[in-house]
This record gives sequence, structure tokens and C-alpha cells, in this order.
Amino acid sequence: MNKKGMVTKIHTRIRLDPFAANYELVGRELGRGKFAVVKKCVEKATGKQYAAKFLRKRRKGADCRVDILNEIAVLESAKANPYVVALHEVYETSAEIVLVLECAAGGEIFNQCVADNDDAFTEKDVVRLAKQILTGVACLHRGSVVHLDLKPQNILLTSARPLGDIRIVDFGLSRRMDSITEVREILGTPEYVAPEILNYEPISTATDMWSIGVLTYVMLTGESPFLGDDKQETFLNISQVNVDYSQDTFEGISPQAVDFIKTLLVKNPRKRATAEECLQHPWLNPYPHPHPHLHAVSASSLDEAEASQSESEPESPAPSPELDLLGSYLTCPGQGDLKTGRDAFSFSEPPFPKRAEIQQELMC
Repeated sequence: MNKKGMVTKIHTRIRLDPFAANYELVGRELGRGKFAVVKKCVEKATGKQYAAKFLRKRRKGADCRVDILNEIAVLESAKANPYVVALHEVYETSAEIVLVLECAAGGEIFNQCVADNDDAFTEKDVVRLAKQILTGVACLHRGSVVHLDLKPQNILLTSARPLGDIRIVDFGLSRRMDSITEVREILGTPEYVAPEILNYEPISTATDMWSIGVLTYVMLTGESPFLGDDKQETFLNISQVNVDYSQDTFEGISPQAVDFIKTLLVKNPRKRATAEECLQHPWLNPYPHPHPHLHAVSASSLDEAEASQSESEPESPAPSPELDLLGSYLTCPGQGDLKTGRDAFSFSEPPFPKRAEIQQELMC
């Protein structure tokens, strides 16, 4: 493990024979980022469907092979985790590394977060999915792995109807923590980053728990709790923990759900609930009486469910450890500033208008 918490030793055999000799690409792209594209494929020998993630090794002139190896190492370490997308095989060419991943056919949970009445999550749905997310994250944290980009676009479903199980994807920013090395980096997706990221303080498992608090808020209300009119206002809202817990926002939602979120959206990371503690929260106990659908919001026409099997890629490195609100973006995962790209949010036209309708933005 290097000083930035990245692991480069992997056990998966990297195949150098042609990917096309063993897999056939089918249908449309599942998603595209600035430095990666995800496509559905079929293994010729078995007929099984997978998602092939093609990752460029060089990005804006920088060699990012180490970052891809770190993603592979994290997926290897999570092999026994039932809620992390499974890695099947790895191929390498002169320009790309291809990760052959489990195909989660239900798409992103983001689709239901922005859905109209009948397709929106019920509170009972959110309880079930939150348990799975927390179980998966607790398993990662026990292995000293932090995801650092938990958001609706990185939680996929095995099926949309009936509602399937979750799969956590996109480990491009993940880091391994230990008791000796402090990791301080400016990374993540703006609306979901914890205050310690903005303050350039040490990253920990608690950093993921803040993001889960934001994620739960979005799943229940269809609204983004910290979104401002621009990035500066968004970051200020995060730093000051400006959250709307009003009855209007949480109409029809149980007080236990609000209390659950409040245990996570705590500025001091040491006072945030852990994943294990969250799993013991009363809200996640068996839920006997389902609530009606939680929010009625309009959404722009969404892609087909399978178009959501994408994972965003970062852009260019930040010039200094300090948060530059107008600065550049990542070149490699985990080097520098906050992440943008497909499935990350554009702050020029916020995807979560305050207390208004939600629209999904796909950015390349």
C-alpha cells in the first residue's frame, strides 16, 4: 500500500489475449465517462452476460495504470461481499485495461430516486436497500477499505421490477486505511462529500457514512440536502451542515428515518454512527406498515435501465491540497479535486433543483 492508501498488488491474472476472442459486445453502451466506457458483453463459452468496463491507462498524459490496479485489488478484497459487484476477468491492451464485471440489469437506484409516484421508492423499499448498502459497506470497512464515492449512481440493482438486490460499483476512488498512514485528499462528488474532505482533514470510514446519510436523504425525499446555487454555496452548506428536516420535506416519512439521517450528517466524523451501529438503528428493524410513495417529482426521460450500468471517471489533478472551488479536476482516480464526468453532477445546472423537480444529467 502506498502513502495515498492505494494497493497495487493483485492476484487476478491479467489476460493479454484479445478480449474479442472470448466476448461479444451486444446492444448499446451501458455508460460512458471521460476516461472509460461500459458495454454489455456475452461470454462466448458460456453465453453469460457481463458488463465490460474499458479503462484508458493514460489520461491527459498521465499514467493511471496504478489507479486501475488499485480498483482491481479492492474488488478482489471484496470478493466475498454479496453487495459489491463481482469481478470476473481482466484484460489488458497497449492502451486499455478491461474489467469484466457482473452485469446488474436493474440499473442505478438513481432512476427510482427521480421517478414519479408509482415508480418511486416507498419507505419500506428504502429500509430494505439501506440495510443492504450498510451491510456491504460494513464489510468493506472491516477490511479497512473506504469507497469515497457512494451516491445513487454507484448503487445498482440486480433487477428493477421486482426490486432486486443492490450492488456497489465504481471503486476508482477507493482507498485502504491503516492505523499508521493518514490519507488526505480532495476527492468525491460535490454533493456527497463530507466536511473533512473540504477541510483537507484525514479520510476515514466515517467519510463514507456521511455520504450514506446524504444518499438516504435523497432516496427518501428525492431532494439533495446540500445543493446550492453554485459549488461554493454547496460546499458552504456542507461545512455548516445546513440540512432541511422540516415536516414539508419529510411528509409521510417516519420520525425514525429522520433520526437515522441525523446520526450520519454530523460534522465531527468521530461522532457519526458507524455502519455496524446503523444496522442496529430502530428504523432498520422490521417495518410492518409500508408508507405510500414518498415523493412526486417530474423527471426528464431516462435511459433504459441497462444504460445505468455506468461508472464515472475523474478528470485532472488539483494544483494544491487546498480546495480550489474553481480549479481543475482529476486526471487519475484519487489525485486532486472533486470528481466530475458521467454520473457526477454538473453545478452549472444543478440536477437537484431545491424543493423542485429532479432531472438526471448525463455528462461525458
